[in-house]
Amino acid sequence: MRALVISGGGSKGAFAGGVAQYLMEGQGREYDMFLGTSTGSLLVSHLAVNDIGKLYDVFTNVQQHDIFSISPFVQRKKGEREYVSIDFINSLWQFIRRKRTFGESKALKRHIKRNFTKKEYDRIRETKEDVVVTVSNLSMNRVEYKSINDYSYDEFCNWIWISCNYIPFMSLATVNGYEYADGGLGCVIPIREAILRGATEIDAVVLEAEQMERIKVLGKNPFSLMLNLFGHLLDQVEKNDIVIGKLAAKNKGVKLNLYYTPTSLTENSLIFSKRLMTKWWEQGYAYAMEKYEKESVSE
Repeated sequence: MRALVISGGGSKGAFAGGVAQYLMEGQGREYDMFLGTSTGSLLVSHLAVNDIGKLYDVFTNVQQHDIFSISPFVQRKKGEREYVSIDFINSLWQFIRRKRTFGESKALKRHIKRNFTKKEYDRIRETKEDVVVTVSNLSMNRVEYKSINDYSYDEFCNWIWISCNYIPFMSLATVNGYEYADGGLGCVIPIREAILRGATEIDAVVLEAEQMERIKVLGKNPFSLMLNLFGHLLDQVEKNDIVIGKLAAKNKGVKLNLYYTPTSLTENSLIFSKRLMTKWWEQGYAYAMEKYEKESVSE
């Protein structure tokens, strides 16, 4: 049973879209299972339908207002460089309202339901073994994996949304008395879960460079420094996930193909720029093609 697994990574998910397009269209690979975390959850729900053209249009055109109903960030441009800074007014307003997060992402919830339809949900249930998204149950201090086979359309859309909620910058969600957030807080790339669910061959897209050794420019205020800190912690979680995944694959005799980004694409994956995401999609496609051709020659 073949599985496609995609890590978290915000706007960098465009790179994973390009890799998946080459694997599915260029190589004709068909997957029984799709597993994702955060932005990976958004991607796998569309890839399972095999409508890559629609996914490309939806993903590369997403903007800040499609994600945030109350944004804690202001997107700016200086020359060719795009970056975000903190919206102190919105953040202060959240404090006044006694909210526990700097921003709200209810717009993303609407965006998901607008672009992932009930018809597509039914089609996946009929034609695929499983689609799984990763969430973090903060109340119980554990990672949970939500299968499309266990939930209604509305419930599964809600789990996709929750998987993407990068707190404290996005919404904190409550389901059945438990509080949930971004799956990446506990598992950035669920390779081991794919193996536990019966995968015998896995293509895993890691939205980070294989060699993460680089000098980062730390934030100049507490908010941006917090973003850097969260990024550092998630990098460590991701490394751990990959090591565990490799060991599980070796023990179970599972073929594991890892696809990393060739370089660090961005310091802030909460920047949603059509120009950048279109570029990253093309890079992902070219990278997967080059990797396949090199492996074919070596064999």
